[in-house]
Amino acid sequence: MVVLNRTGLGRALFLLLATAAPVALAQQAAAQQAGGELEQVVVTAPRYVATRNLTGTKIDTPLVETPQSISVINRDQIDLLNWQSLQQVVRYTAGAVGENYGPDERYDWITVRGFNPIQYVDGLQAPIGSVTNVGLDLYGSDSIEILKGPASVLYGQTPPGGIINMTSRRPQRYFGGEAGAQLGSFNQKQISGDVFGPANDYLSFRLTGLLRDRHTQTEGVRSKRDFVAPAGTLNLGNATQITLLSYYQYDKIKGDGGGFLPAQGTLLFNPKGELPVGFNAGEPGYNFYKRDQYGVGYDFSHRFSDALTVRQNLKYFSSDASTRQIYGAGLQADLRTLNRYSWAFDEKVMSFNVDTRLEAHVQTGALSHAIVGGVDFRRVNNATDTGFAFGPTLDVFKPIYGAAIAPVATSAYLRQIQKQTGVYVQDQIKLGGFIVTAGVRQDWVDTTDFGKPTSNDKFTYRVALSYLFDNGFAPYVVHATSFQPTSGADFGGTPFKPTTGEQTEIGLKYDPGEMAKGVKAFATIAAYQLRQTNVLTNDPNPAHPFFSVQAGEVEVKGVEAELTGRFYETFTVNASYTYTDPTVTKSNGPDLGKRLPAVAKHKVSLFGDYTIQSGALAGLGFGIGGRYLTETFGDPANLWRTGNVLLFDGIVHYDFDKWRLALNGNNLFDKTYVQRCSSNDQCFYAQRGYYTVSLTRKF
Repeated sequence: MVVLNRTGLGRALFLLLATAAPVALAQQAAAQQAGGELEQVVVTAPRYVATRNLTGTKIDTPLVETPQSISVINRDQIDLLNWQSLQQVVRYTAGAVGENYGPDERYDWITVRGFNPIQYVDGLQAPIGSVTNVGLDLYGSDSIEILKGPASVLYGQTPPGGIINMTSRRPQRYFGGEAGAQLGSFNQKQISGDVFGPANDYLSFRLTGLLRDRHTQTEGVRSKRDFVAPAGTLNLGNATQITLLSYYQYDKIKGDGGGFLPAQGTLLFNPKGELPVGFNAGEPGYNFYKRDQYGVGYDFSHRFSDALTVRQNLKYFSSDASTRQIYGAGLQADLRTLNRYSWAFDEKVMSFNVDTRLEAHVQTGALSHAIVGGVDFRRVNNATDTGFAFGPTLDVFKPIYGAAIAPVATSAYLRQIQKQTGVYVQDQIKLGGFIVTAGVRQDWVDTTDFGKPTSNDKFTYRVALSYLFDNGFAPYVVHATSFQPTSGADFGGTPFKPTTGEQTEIGLKYDPGEMAKGVKAFATIAAYQLRQTNVLTNDPNPAHPFFSVQAGEVEVKGVEAELTGRFYETFTVNASYTYTDPTVTKSNGPDLGKRLPAVAKHKVSLFGDYTIQSGALAGLGFGIGGRYLTETFGDPANLWRTGNVLLFDGIVHYDFDKWRLALNGNNLFDKTYVQRCSSNDQCFYAQRGYYTVSLTRKF
């Protein structure tokens, strides 16, 4: 077993940064004094800056022409910063915050504009069950697209904050790939590989895989992951193409108590002592979480002419998860004896998704149209069993594990089948520099739970106006709506209506294009006002204490600015600023006038990376980044608050021939703090500092 000492690696990282920086600057100065130009010799991230997207319009569209905030994180960014989960991807992205419950080996806890986004894979909704994401490994993705704000006009039922789409790595018509190995803090060991190329004139393939075995910052926890993603593209002539896409992922986590630490001794003072970050409130020899999930399907396209193309995305998903967990339930009066619960949970989600659409590009006089119209269908079957009991107590300052755990009987909690059918049409109309984007959609959602049916239908729309200047600037204004079904009924038995979202956003985007050779950059700034209605709140009738009514409302106001740039294959920058003010404006409960949980009012992030391009040290690079977030509340009533936090990340990398050696550091100063407290017995430590050393060979 290899253990990387965090302190030693931190010193090594800063030593390398301190020595490499002056050498690089001296070399550059010497070249300039000699009247020469630095020869570009190392190309490491040609796709670092994204300029196009598919998620925002369902047509391959330049980001500068997409009339809504969207952040695209390409594979080059993911590789440079060694991100391994969606939670980490949003660290330097405006409008989104991850790791809301600290480190979690199972799921990706993210908020976008105050709400939990729903996860999509290749444009189709992942097998969402009790959580809005499926914890799919990031190594299989070519890019991540974060569409902010209402997205129902193209995707149906979605939260008003937005969605996240993971686009899988695709086969290529040329041969290539990589193999990598990684060691890291908490005994992390990982191997990965990706190979692609043509099999013959008609078929190309790709095979991506990863094996990971690591412990975590919590004592007694071990996490294993197996991931494989085969893909193949069949070219049936010049006009027809079908790409088969699939993945399989197996996760097994042993010993994790899931956090659930008492507030006394973590966020609050405890005269008995402070609980260490590694304290495990569960039972290492009993607790487990395991999940099998897979997806299999295809992306199909046929071009009838230069003006008309039909496309179809189809995928079948399955996710089968099971957990047995002892977890914390708060301290007794002696402030050292921890009450604990015992929980059993089994969830099976199966989902079939298909999206068929026509894409037309036509000219009507001076107007050019990019029209997409289609029908999508989704059927989700969710079968969940759960059970609950009291577990054995634990002395948090002298924990003795291994108590006998009685099996927890489970019973059927959910037997739900949901079908969504949507019909949509969108037209992007161009006249000179003006771009009008207008779309409408009608959805029908039918749900049965234990055989009891409910039905909802909803009309949504988006309308936007942009103007693209010759210098690359594009101001825009957009108004969009969304909806999301709400389960349950009021005291009278009337089923709840869907919650609805409505947003107005104004913004400015900038893409210099080819105006400056060697410069790739994209920047955006946006301000928005978002309102969610039909939100559940307490029934005001004192005779109905356990029932809800749909009289609640939430308003979110925000400003977001983001810049991604890469200059002459030498300097890379990611910068963002986020202001989010999410307020409960109508409620019958204690959350009235309060902020939504897990949303910082201000988030500022900056990352820069420099690569030496000439001389004996050509290929050596180093980067440093900082992330600052203001205080957040953990509960709807805003009784539990965690303070401001400033974190730093760093990297040193060396590229030679087709090899890359990299040392990545996250939370460099190993800052220890509580990420979130939702109640007196639900506190979660944030991710400690950790480091990884990776070696990758391209071919």
